[in-house]
Amino acid sequence: MTSDVVPVGVRDLPPSEQTSPAPVDRPRRRRGRASLVVSQSLLTVVAIVFLLPLIWMVLSALKGSAEVFTVPPKPFGEHIMFGNFREAWNYLPFGRFILNTLFVAGVGTLITLVASAMSAYAFARLHFRMREQLFVLYLSTLIVPQEVIVIPMFLIMQQLGWVNSYKALILPWAFTAFGTFLLRQFFLTIPIELEEAAKIDGAGHVRILTSIIVPIAAPAFAVLAVFTFISFWNSFLWPLIIINDTNQMTVPLGLQLFLGQQGQRWELLMAAATISMVPTVLLVLALQKYLVRGIALSGLGGR
Repeated sequence: MTSDVVPVGVRDLPPSEQTSPAPVDRPRRRRGRASLVVSQSLLTVVAIVFLLPLIWMVLSALKGSAEVFTVPPKPFGEHIMFGNFREAWNYLPFGRFILNTLFVAGVGTLITLVASAMSAYAFARLHFRMREQLFVLYLSTLIVPQEVIVIPMFLIMQQLGWVNSYKALILPWAFTAFGTFLLRQFFLTIPIELEEAAKIDGAGHVRILTSIIVPIAAPAFAVLAVFTFISFWNSFLWPLIIINDTNQMTVPLGLQLFLGQQGQRWELLMAAATISMVPTVLLVLALQKYLVRGIALSGLGGR
């Protein structure tokens, strides 16, 4: 014989108020799974749409010169031309362009990280008159387009004698309000009690910044490093204005030389563009675990 088990407390209720446990809402669970499948499918489609130009660039780099613009377009040529990459490397001093850009982007990123960390710590932790007003004024520089200031900046570089130099490529854009804002917002999420304990032990602001703030804020620094490196790497307008010497040119300037008076070598341009993507892709892959956490946490908290 079997008997229905009634939970304690329910058996004492009148029969009209005794109810069985609510059944599992299976339709709702199915709708949740369906929405997850739909969202993942949409994200996959969007990712494919964004990847299509990159895929076509790589495929074009493996074609012959007469097959790049065939009608109707074909994804593959008659022969896979891996030699285009070697020819693109030797067609111009592309190795020199890569080294120039690595130096400019690397040094520029390092200066940006140091300057942004110090200014962000000042705006987040130090108390001085008109701190908030100065921070807003500093952030207002973000709304000024680069095209507006390139001519005054060029005149300044000319007066300093920095035309055709690495200093002109790096220093004017190494002190940005974006880095200060990003790090400041992350610093505000760090408990102030950690700094107070360090002050009791005799630590100063420099020790607190280097030993406490910077290690905790590593994800935010990774995000800023990637954004800054890619910004320097892809910069075209300013190098175009300030650099005239081929030996000082960066990758974006070198790429446009494939479309010059000697003809338009589209397959070599695509091969060179593919090569130029490698350093930034490697950087993103190396800092991927920090990027996910940094993007999720940076700028969301406040104190």
